[in-house]
Amino acid sequence: MDVEQGHGVSELFKAQCHLYKHIYYFIESMSLKCALQLGIPDVIQKNNRPITLQQLVSALNIPESKADFLQRLMRILEHTGFFDTVKIHDNQEGVEEGYVLTPSSKLLLKDSPTSLSPAVLAMLDPVLMNPWFSLGEWIQGKERTPFETYHGMSFGEYEKRNLKFINNLNEGMASDSKLVSLVVKEHKEIFESVNSLVDVGGGTGTLARSLADAYPHLKCTVLDLPQVVANLPESENLKFAGGDMFKSIPSTDAIIIKSVLLNWSDEDCIKILKRCREAIPCKDNGGKVVLVEMVINDQKDEQELTKTRLFFDMGMMLIGNGRGRNEIEWKKLFLEAGFSHYKITAVSGLNSIIELYP
Repeated sequence: MDVEQGHGVSELFKAQCHLYKHIYYFIESMSLKCALQLGIPDVIQKNNRPITLQQLVSALNIPESKADFLQRLMRILEHTGFFDTVKIHDNQEGVEEGYVLTPSSKLLLKDSPTSLSPAVLAMLDPVLMNPWFSLGEWIQGKERTPFETYHGMSFGEYEKRNLKFINNLNEGMASDSKLVSLVVKEHKEIFESVNSLVDVGGGTGTLARSLADAYPHLKCTVLDLPQVVANLPESENLKFAGGDMFKSIPSTDAIIIKSVLLNWSDEDCIKILKRCREAIPCKDNGGKVVLVEMVINDQKDEQELTKTRLFFDMGMMLIGNGRGRNEIEWKKLFLEAGFSHYKITAVSGLNSIIELYP
């Protein structure tokens, strides 16, 4: 870069701004977590009208000496799209403004059926954040994951020893399933002709329960590890089965898998898909596997959507051998697992619906 030319200096400082922005990107995440810990979205919602800074300070029982810090927190969260401000009225000191929710912060309301607060708090837990500091050390070392480099044990071993952490993580994943189920239920053509369905790796049954309620004729079974599904409440058309998806899957008309294959290596995904193939009838008899998974399409999707999917891909690298995949990579897995063809339906959000046929 020739800094002696005017445009060279301009480009230099533009690059400097870009660099510092990324140095401080973590502040967005930490500010969001702080807002959740304080309960700011719920306070604004309960106010039933735009809330001023002073009202927010009072409602949160924050010392007056820290009102300025709260204002600066709200300013960055407004800038990043989690809150907005509207004019309330004029006073002697000028126009007074009040904070309101945005579509993003409405997803953080604790009592909302689509609340993602548990997912945000789970993914921003120090247990998952701290291993990022070991990324360079891990790349040069022999440990399997950055998580193992930092914690001295695998993610699976840590789960076994820290029940509170895994419960919070399961709650976070369940909140994501509630949101995803809204999209899945819209595709009636997938489920109306199916009499039985197994949700493989379905956790505590959030998605399956939603489908069972939407399609009363559908007999749903959730397959997960015995300790995950033990003593969960069942209904007439929702059952739970403890087992290992790598060994056997109950026979069924169709299988649904949501955000599970993202967690596993290609080799493990092929094993899981082969067990799925064995559990369903041929296509002529209605057999199919429905995947709700990310498909990375960085050539066509908007930049922010692709960036979020790439972040998820890196997150999988942090704790295991999972990864995000593009269509070519997915197709390779499907063919190696014995499926003849597939159909990808892009839906709103991060995931796509992929139908696999024997």
